[in-house]
Amino acid sequence: MGLVQPGFSNGFAVGHLKQVSELQTTARADVRIASPAAPGRKSRAPWATWLHRIFVVLMYLFMLSPLIFVVWLSFFKDAILYFPPSGYTLSWYHKAVTDSAFVNGFITSLQVAIIASLCGVTLGVAASLGIIRYAFKGSNAINTLLLSPLLVPGIVAGVAIYLAYLQVENILDMDVVGTYGGLVLAHICLTIPWTVRLVSASMHGLDPSIVEAARNLGASPRTAFWRVTLPMLRPAIVAASLFSFVVSFENLELSLSLVGPGRTTLPIAIMQYLEFNLDPTIAAVSAIQILLLGIVMLVTDRFVKLSQVV
Repeated sequence: MGLVQPGFSNGFAVGHLKQVSELQTTARADVRIASPAAPGRKSRAPWATWLHRIFVVLMYLFMLSPLIFVVWLSFFKDAILYFPPSGYTLSWYHKAVTDSAFVNGFITSLQVAIIASLCGVTLGVAASLGIIRYAFKGSNAINTLLLSPLLVPGIVAGVAIYLAYLQVENILDMDVVGTYGGLVLAHICLTIPWTVRLVSASMHGLDPSIVEAARNLGASPRTAFWRVTLPMLRPAIVAASLFSFVVSFENLELSLSLVGPGRTTLPIAIMQYLEFNLDPTIAAVSAIQILLLGIVMLVTDRFVKLSQVV
């Protein structure tokens, strides 16, 4: 019996593998061509696709129409609004950015919103970890208490905090109402529920076995929190920071009864301006707010996709 040469054996094996591969490719193509459409799925007619797209565009226009009209009104030339306008101008924007009441109110609102967001998110994350990860007797009651401000009307919460501050003033014999610290503290209480709600919902979707695996590999509780838990909660924390900032920056009900003399926030400055004026300056201020908040949301979504938690 003669021996088969190694070159011939390798060539024969390679050729055989090529034939098998070609046959498998042809079989897959035949299956894709011959396989019937999945039961229950019908091809959508072209007119139905276009009708669906038109419906979606109309819904977006309906939801965005208030913003579109506010931005449009900010360019009207006439001090008294009527349609159609006699012309367009940018003078209202110049008035909005040079008015001291609007500028001071914007600075105050920005400072309060940043401080309230940082403190509220920190406290809210800690509260969410304690309620979800370390369940204890009464944790459900605490969770309900932390989320209750979302159910209370803003004007009711503002009056309640004002009355509570008056009681604290009588007990401690010190000024609380009208101080900067009292205003910031009220806004922190306003931002905590948003953090607790978003972070708690995100923690319910996390796999606890990942943290357990990190602990089994030798990580301490602090290391597991900073290296595992916190990175997984980053989208929820960023979304909570964004929502807290917006809610605090645009709040009127709490701030209305807590600001002191000589200090005002931007929503209060807008309300005071509307008492005696009805020109498009307020529309220009609102358009600037829309632009700034839109930039903040776009920058935030650039680093953390808000659709993951919102």
